[in-house]
Amino acid sequence: MALRIAFCASNAPLAQSALASLTRRYGDHGEQQADVIVALGGDGFMLQTLHRTQNNPAPVYGMNRGTVGFLMNEYSEHGLEERLASAEEAEINPLSMSATCVDGTEHRALAINEVSLLRQGPQASKLRISVDGKVRMAELVCDGALVATPAGSTAYNYSAHGPILPIGSDVLALTAMAAFRPRRWRGALLPKTAEVSFDVLDPEKRPVMAEADARAVRDVAHVHIRSEPTIAHRVLFDPGHGLEERLIREQFV
Repeated sequence: MALRIAFCASNAPLAQSALASLTRRYGDHGEQQADVIVALGGDGFMLQTLHRTQNNPAPVYGMNRGTVGFLMNEYSEHGLEERLASAEEAEINPLSMSATCVDGTEHRALAINEVSLLRQGPQASKLRISVDGKVRMAELVCDGALVATPAGSTAYNYSAHGPILPIGSDVLALTAMAAFRPRRWRGALLPKTAEVSFDVLDPEKRPVMAEADARAVRDVAHVHIRSEPTIAHRVLFDPGHGLEERLIREQFV
């Protein structure tokens, strides 16, 4: 029985051209009826697609028609059904962010890559960090800090000199950006079950924003982060190019 494929694409001309070619060749069954969803674009569009389809049981297979393609497979119009049938699957649990702003409003969001806190103004942020309800750092003076999943550990986390995490490691990376006090503090490795809280110290003078996969909340006072085991994003990769292999390969570039 042939796979029922649904296609989606970013607004980039290259992605839209690929969408037209692939739908002519393979048809488009719509996401609710599809066995697999093929996303055409870059990593940013892939993250958008995973968030948008998190309640859809169909796995997502990305093909790179954007700039960054860590979560994507190489693009080709040929043999797509065979590639999908032999693809390797990885399951990714997102992070859950609960942010309380200075004015008391609350915001919730999910992040597949990372939740980050960043200074909004010219002065460094001051953060208090608690893990599972216990204060672990009374004051971190920095440009920001983030909590990353293994899947997201090669993104912003790696740019901030955080560690690359094996996909099956059940570990989260807590990484500081430009830490001033304690001087050059690089962060910590935490079990996946850990719940991390940030309290913003002096938020009026040193405002801070929080981002969950580029969804921003400004003027936060408190941010609580935990892994969300009830949600599992299913991502497909070509054989020999799965997420575990990509994470290992990235460390030897």
